[in-house]
Amino acid sequence: MPRESRDPAYLWDMLEAAKTILDFTRDVTPEQYRADLKLRLAVEREIGIIGEAARRVSGPFQSAHPEIPWQKIIAQRNVMIHEYGDVDHERIWQLVIVYIPRLIEQLTPLIPAIPEEPKE
Repeated sequence: MPRESRDPAYLWDMLEAAKTILDFTRDVTPEQYRADLKLRLAVEREIGIIGEAARRVSGPFQSAHPEIPWQKIIAQRNVMIHEYGDVDHERIWQLVIVYIPRLIEQLTPLIPAIPEEPKE
């Protein structure tokens, strides 16, 4: 199966993880975020999913959509996974409140519609 044929699934994974982050952090203050280890770990996990899915999106698709900061997203995932001791919670919070909503706006129009089942 060509890599490009999986792009919609990876975009969907990115979008769902981004929406989950917003759900997790709705009505949460920066102070509450910093104080809640479970919440921070959950958000970091979803950021990792976004980065891993972005890494798998085909090169041609990434090139066709330079408005999405693919390499920054992938780099953030690498920090979360490989340099976990260097995670800056202030930076993650800014990512949550500024960049995740922007990513959702960018990804939403790129997700193909799910075909409807034929009616009998």
